[in-house]
Amino acid sequence: MSQEEVPFDTARFSFHPLPNRTFSFLEKGDTRELLTKWSMNGRLTAQTFFYDQYFQPYQKDAFVLAFFQDPNVVSHLKFLSGSGQWTTLGNKVEKVDVKEVPCTQLSMSLFDCLYAQNIVRESGYICKCLDEYVDDFIISDELRKALLVEDSDKFDIFSPSDREQFLFQLFKHLCLGGAVCQFEDVISPYLDTTKSMYKELLSVQKDPETKQINILSSVFKVFAYDEYGMCYPSTQPHEQTFAYLVVDPLKRHVTVLYHCFGGGIF
Repeated sequence: MSQEEVPFDTARFSFHPLPNRTFSFLEKGDTRELLTKWSMNGRLTAQTFFYDQYFQPYQKDAFVLAFFQDPNVVSHLKFLSGSGQWTTLGNKVEKVDVKEVPCTQLSMSLFDCLYAQNIVRESGYICKCLDEYVDDFIISDELRKALLVEDSDKFDIFSPSDREQFLFQLFKHLCLGGAVCQFEDVISPYLDTTKSMYKELLSVQKDPETKQINILSSVFKVFAYDEYGMCYPSTQPHEQTFAYLVVDPLKRHVTVLYHCFGGGIF
């Protein structure tokens, strides 16, 4: 992913925080308990901003740069500092990396292969394996092996295009968790939480003629850089430190889903 300076005017987009927008996956007790168990509670947040101009996906670089340079975003966008404290952006963002994340899945059938390939038993229990380590993660079951170990015989059950999907990315993030994650023995908490987050973050519309449901939202994985280097979502890159911008073109809302890898709860 290349760092790209956006050469054209970004002033046409402006943003305003919507502090009253809440998310049930951050508020509901049962979900918070799971996020706590996975070492993500207190390190995962979502914020919504309103933007005032019509947006099309081809404008993503200008849009995201304008977002990170907008005074209302700079003063309200939360992230975890290196000392583990919530703070606001503050720094002068000079350039951004923006990757569009495909978002076309309308069901959870993407994960049916977990049962077909004996990664998850019919009862829902996740098959165990001998422990091994990949970077900061301990691999103790076939699920995490399929997600992380590229030379595993189960890695290819998800195609490269499947792995790019926002639905898959959410699922993987929840399965891997934070620094002191307590893994689940059964698959349902991961699938249920993924589904609820996915549905709440995205906007859909039914075609009046075909009656088909279409996803309206665009999703972008973003990184921001100041004069010293990467400053957001963190100065330290990690697979589980991420920020996605979910853009709703009808409401003109952009929601930031943010997580910083670590073990503390705040």
